[in-house]
Amino acid sequence: MGIEFNNLKMYRKKNKFTQEQVAERLGVSRQAVAKWERGESLPDIENCIALADMYEVSIDSLVRNLQNLPITEDDEGKKHIFGVSRVTDKGQITLPKKCREVFDIQTGDSILFLGDTDRGIALIKLGKII
Repeated sequence: MGIEFNNLKMYRKKNKFTQEQVAERLGVSRQAVAKWERGESLPDIENCIALADMYEVSIDSLVRNLQNLPITEDDEGKKHIFGVSRVTDKGQITLPKKCREVFDIQTGDSILFLGDTDRGIALIKLGKII
């Protein structure tokens, strides 16, 4: 299994680093960091170690699929990492089971999708709409 490039971007954003800052700390180009995050190339083992140290995560967490990581919560139990879903060729996603449980999402519920090109996508459960 190769590096899960989505982890690299997630950990960078979680730590509020820009690609430029990561590149500078590792002594690589910003383009190299961008390619790692897009999955076009992979960091070497020394850069994997440096990235894991920078993000204060294990190398295992950095390179494994997020589906295999334990679900985490903040101190108030309001923020979660549920895992990763891949988009199908029809544009469909599957919400992870724990996500459906925490938000009590049932078959037939409607979900509103909101988006901000800088901040990402938000999903809001609307419940059953007839």
